[in-house]
Amino acid sequence: MLRHLDIRDMLIIDRLELAFQPGLNVLTGETGAGKSILLDSLGFVLGWRGRAELVRRGAEQGEVVAEFDLPTGHAAHAVLAEAGLPDAREGLILRRVNRQDGRKTAWVNDRRCSGEVLRSLSDTLVELHGQHDDRGLLNPRGHRMLLDQFGGLDDQRVALRGLWRAAHSARKALHSAEHALAEVRAEEDYLRHAVAELDALDPQPGEDAALDLSRRQMQGAEKIREDVNRAHHEIGYEGAEGAIGNALRWLEGAAERAEGALDAPMAALTRAMVELDEASDGVMRCLEGLEFNPHDLENCEERLFAIRALARKHEVQPDDLTEFAAGLRAKLAALDSGEADLAVLQKTLAEAEAAYDMAAQNLSQARRDAAERLDAAVTAELAPLKMERAVFVTEITPEEPGPDGHDAVSFTVATNPGAPAGPLGKIASGGELSRFLLALKVCLSGADSGVTMIFDEIDRGVGGATADAVGRRLADLADGGQVLVVTHSPQVAALGAYHLRVQKRVEDGMTLSTVTALDAGERTDEIARMLSGDTITDAARAAAKALIK
Repeated sequence: MLRHLDIRDMLIIDRLELAFQPGLNVLTGETGAGKSILLDSLGFVLGWRGRAELVRRGAEQGEVVAEFDLPTGHAAHAVLAEAGLPDAREGLILRRVNRQDGRKTAWVNDRRCSGEVLRSLSDTLVELHGQHDDRGLLNPRGHRMLLDQFGGLDDQRVALRGLWRAAHSARKALHSAEHALAEVRAEEDYLRHAVAELDALDPQPGEDAALDLSRRQMQGAEKIREDVNRAHHEIGYEGAEGAIGNALRWLEGAAERAEGALDAPMAALTRAMVELDEASDGVMRCLEGLEFNPHDLENCEERLFAIRALARKHEVQPDDLTEFAAGLRAKLAALDSGEADLAVLQKTLAEAEAAYDMAAQNLSQARRDAAERLDAAVTAELAPLKMERAVFVTEITPEEPGPDGHDAVSFTVATNPGAPAGPLGKIASGGELSRFLLALKVCLSGADSGVTMIFDEIDRGVGGATADAVGRRLADLADGGQVLVVTHSPQVAALGAYHLRVQKRVEDGMTLSTVTALDAGERTDEIARMLSGDTITDAARAAAKALIK
C-alpha cells in the first residue's frame, strides 16, 4: 500500500508531500491543475516510461520519493531478494532523481538499483488503469495471465512451463546428438584410416625420448669404443697391469734380503693390482655394452622418424599420440552406437512433447471454462453500469506453442447486440471503455492482493446513477485494500474515504501545483464546486452533503 509520496521540483511542483490512506483515495481539481503530474511523478519513481522532461524549470534536478507498506508474503519481497536488495520489513522506500541533463539515479531503501529493478517492483506495487493505459487491462499481452489468475490456473501454467522446458531440453539434446553424429559420419573414412595407422605403429608415451637417446648413443658408439679399447689395452697385461705384475715378481725375489724394507711397497703394489683389476672389468663391461648391430640403429631411426612424422601429421606432440588415438576411437565408438543413442533421445523427446501437448490441451480447456465464467461475471457487472446491452467476450484462439501453452487470449467487446466484437481498447468509446475496464477489474480483483490500484479518470463521460455505480464499485474494490482515483465526478468523489484536492497557483510569474487533504467542510465545498462550478451555492452544498451522506 502506498503511504507517502514526496515530490520535489518536478514540472510545476516545487515541493509536495502527500499521505495516502487505506480504502478509496480520491483526487479532484480543475482541468490542468496538475493531477496528471502526480501520476507522472509516481510513474517516474516506479521506473515507468513517461515524459522526457520532468525537471521543473530553473531547478538542477527533480526528485520523487515513494513509501510503501509491504505485508508478509507480498510479491515485492521476492523481487528484492532476487535483486540482492535488503528486505523491507519496516517499509519500502523508493527514491529516484532526474537531473537536467537527463541522467536518472534510483535507490531502494538507500541502496542503488537499476530502472529495471524499479519496474519489476512496480508490477507488484501499483496497477494503473485508464483510457490511455498500455500497462493494465488494455494491454492484450497480459490478458492470458489475467484469465489464468481469474480461473485459478496458475499452478497448471507453472507445471506446463516445466514440461515445456523438459521438451526443449530433449529437443536440444537430440539436435546436438544428430549434429555430432553427422560430423563423425562426414569424417568416418579419415577416422578409420587414422586409427588403423596409429594402431599399427602403436606409439607409447616417452618412447620418442627413449628412441632419440638410443639413436644418439649408437651414433657415437664407434668412437667411444675405440677410446675405451685403447684404455683397456693400457690397463691390461701389456700395459700398467703387466708392469705392476713384473715389478711385484722382482720385489718378491729381493724381499728376503731386504729384511722387511720392501713389505710396504709390495703391499701398495698389491692393492694397486686389485684396483686395476676392477677398472679393467668395468672397462670391459663398457666395451661389451658398446657392441651393437648396425641394423639396430637403422630400425631405431626408422621408428623414431615414423613417430615424429605421425605427430606432425596430426599436429600433436609425439607423447600425445596415444591420447589422440583414444579420442579418435571414442568418436568411432560414438558413430557405431550413434543410431541407438538417437533412438533413445527421439523416444525421450516424443514422450516430453506428448506430456506437454496433453497438459497444454487440459490448460486450454480450463481456460475456456474460466472464460465462460469471466464473461458471465463481467456481463453481470455491466448491467448496473448502464451497459446491459453490451457484450463482453474472452476470445481464445490457437497460436504457436510456447511455455504458457498454445492459446492467445484477448478481451473483446461489442457495445450493442449484433455489432461486431473487437479489441477492448478500439471498440468502446471513452465512457464505455471506462465502465468496461471497471467491470473487468471488479471481476479480476481477487488476484491483486497487496497492489495499489490507480484509476485515471475512469469515470469520464458518465454521470448521474451511472457515475454513482462506478463510484460504488471503486469503493468495493478499495475495501480491504487501496484505490486511488483521479475523478471529475462528484458522485465518485463523494464515495471516497480520503479526499485530496489538486490546485495550481501563480507565484513570481511561475505556475505551481499544490495538493491539500480536505476535512469534512472542505470536502463538502469541493464536491459542491464539482456540481455547480466556481460559484458554490447553498443548493450545491446541500446536494454535496446528500451525496456524501
